Amino acid sequence: MQKHLDSILIKPAGPDCNMNCTYCFYLKKSELFPETKVHRMTEEVLEEVIRQFLAQPLRELSFSWQGGEPTLMGLPFFQKAVELQQKHGSGQVVGNGLQTNGLLIDKQWAEFLNTYKFLIGLSLDGPEHVQNKYRYLRNRKGSWSRVTDSAKILLDEGVAVNALSVVNDYSVRFPEEIYEYFKGIGLEYMQFIPCVETDPKDSSKLAPFSVAADAYGSFLCRLFDLWLADFKEGKPTTSIRFFDSVFYIYAGLPPPECTLLEECGNYVVVEHNGDVYSCDFFVEDLWRLGSVLSGNLVEMLNSKRQKSFGEKKKTLSKDCMDCQWLIQCRGGCIKDRIGDPQDRHLSHFCSAYKMFFQHADSRLQKLASDWKKEQAREYQARQQESLKERAGTQKKIGRNDPCPCGSGLKYKKCCGGI
Repeated sequence: MQKHLDSILIKPAGPDCNMNCTYCFYLKKSELFPETKVHRMTEEVLEEVIRQFLAQPLRELSFSWQGGEPTLMGLPFFQKAVELQQKHGSGQVVGNGLQTNGLLIDKQWAEFLNTYKFLIGLSLDGPEHVQNKYRYLRNRKGSWSRVTDSAKILLDEGVAVNALSVVNDYSVRFPEEIYEYFKGIGLEYMQFIPCVETDPKDSSKLAPFSVAADAYGSFLCRLFDLWLADFKEGKPTTSIRFFDSVFYIYAGLPPPECTLLEECGNYVVVEHNGDVYSCDFFVEDLWRLGSVLSGNLVEMLNSKRQKSFGEKKKTLSKDCMDCQWLIQCRGGCIKDRIGDPQDRHLSHFCSAYKMFFQHADSRLQKLASDWKKEQAREYQARQQESLKERAGTQKKIGRNDPCPCGSGLKYKKCCGGI
């Protein structure tokens, strides 16, 4: 069965960035494009990506703009992107997400992003000492004050902002401080991304800024408790992407986070020059699917190479297959199985996830159970309202008449007895 492409990740400025973060894995991707030092998407490539993507018979489609730093393209580029979406769209609901370090954000940017309802992922690790540990400006000075100023500009303008926090060997020590900091400045939507990279100086070791599995497990457990403690009337008041995604699994729904799916490869990455790749973390020659200028995005998504990439995720070790948390974890992200040679192709965060699920399982089960009951009550209420409306235009339904909902039961045994 052919897959549709409902989300696409575009890197219009390639690996170019106006910051110099210690742990960034994407800056070195400039080696793939040695023909120029500056990488910028042309209008020809932009329009072809948008045209192909919106040509699909889907009601809702989502663009994600990342980098490097995508705002290096300038505001006119994104104004043109919206114009082309309007030109090539055909009544679809089109979403845009922009991941940015915030350095170039000003009031004009914020007004545009709010007008067209862009969802912003702002790269901010936490309070000043956390942000400035590894996230440097080009002059090696800390970036905290610049980024927090941008956060205020965005929030004051009413832009939807999600904090993107990289969990590293330093920040993992401060779950409560980071969580309370984000809440305090109005960033109630949070995403925590664990960092694991191979040491560029010694491929047999992890990079020193990588987060240890047990430390990350403790971080998740503490964060989960903080998240739960902020519930009001059984509802969360903050959003943490990993917990939201895990909840989908407990509720019997496909999780929105690809790392928790049984198979990946459901989206593609388009680089600045139109080259198409399997995944953000695998922009490399082996997983180059083609070019948008000479090929078709949907065909590339359904190609043998992309299928092979997707199936790599469900190639699991016996340890994974025998694990009680397999359905919740699905072996984690492929990239986390190769960062540390000592992990033996298990996820680097295997013990972290075991720690977390043992800590949170019973409460997640209860949350899911409560949610399902609420959904059932709402469904019954809608059915009753519908029956009342129909009863107003039809003859009165007798208690022994067949129930009009179509269940085959008598009215008194079905909706009439609710």
